[in-house]
Amino acid sequence: MTKRMVIMLIGVVVVLGGVFGFGTFRSYMIGKFMASRGIPPQTVSTIKADISEWQPQTSAVGTLRAVKGADLSPQVAGIVSEIHFESGGDIAAGTLLVRLMDADDVAKLNALKATAALAQITFNRDQQQFKAQAISKQALDADEQNLKNALAQVAQQQALVDYKAIRAPFAGHLGIRQVDVGQYVSPGTAIVTLQQLDPIYFDFYVPQQSLEIIRLDQPVTLSTDTYPGLTFSGRITAINPKVDPATRNVQVRASLQNPDHKLLPGMFANVSIRFGEPQPYVTLPQTAISYNPYGNMVYVVDRQGNGQDGKPQLIARQKFVTVGETRGDQVAVLTGVNDGDEVVTAGQNKLRNGFPIVINNSVQPSNDASPTPANE
Repeated sequence: MTKRMVIMLIGVVVVLGGVFGFGTFRSYMIGKFMASRGIPPQTVSTIKADISEWQPQTSAVGTLRAVKGADLSPQVAGIVSEIHFESGGDIAAGTLLVRLMDADDVAKLNALKATAALAQITFNRDQQQFKAQAISKQALDADEQNLKNALAQVAQQQALVDYKAIRAPFAGHLGIRQVDVGQYVSPGTAIVTLQQLDPIYFDFYVPQQSLEIIRLDQPVTLSTDTYPGLTFSGRITAINPKVDPATRNVQVRASLQNPDHKLLPGMFANVSIRFGEPQPYVTLPQTAISYNPYGNMVYVVDRQGNGQDGKPQLIARQKFVTVGETRGDQVAVLTGVNDGDEVVTAGQNKLRNGFPIVINNSVQPSNDASPTPANE
């Protein structure tokens, strides 16, 4: 019985040893085969790094506002009797826009004018009588005060009548009419908006750190998504002498010519402010940079001659870089890449240092300093 057990154990050991040995041999042969083949080359896109002149600039966002703008409304209540304008028209300063019913006010004004005229006649007559010493100085003084009181009442009533006529306080472009004839309006009811559109102001905020580069009469360039690809030029006309203690920002105002009335008050826009002299930077598409917590890097193409098949041997070499400001799709590289270096722009996520590569530049990532969104 013991002899059989020994034979069985020996047989099991032989079988297990054979299985294990075969597995080890297979793994060895597979590894040897893969080693003989090497790492397969990875397909990437590349670009030649070049030097570009970059104009230092800062940007901000802000809001357009009219040089003069107001929502016109009456100072007194009344019923609209006349409307003298069309929506969307251009008018001169002082143009009558709306008149409220004022018949009773005009009648009272005429009565007060008659009273004032009588007071003027009485005062003139008493002046002659005072010279002839026919009346006392006290009577003449009373007549003079009566005249002044009558004239003051006329002026007061004239102002009330004038309140019933709403006129344009300045020349500008009218908006859409908000009232109709026969409508009762109370003080403060909006009748129409009036905006002076040329020139036009642009108000924006910059951080206090930017005060060093902001100055009066400095040129600015404005852009808005309303007009893709179109820019507007202007100049800084005012800098607020106070920094907001809550945000540490300072308000800046630029003035722009707007003869075509393309820019309207309330529109959102972006502004670019140039300063200093242009600086030369090595520029790359932003897709070429691999951003990592331990440092930013790129893959540079290392050409090592031709292989046995006659094709170029290309190796990806990892380099750490220092990047500067970005502009559109581009980024300035301060250190790590030289002018003329061939840099991988797409496909670097499958690379490691020293991997062989194949270049296919049939499709290139965007490399525009001022890109336009696809939906525009």
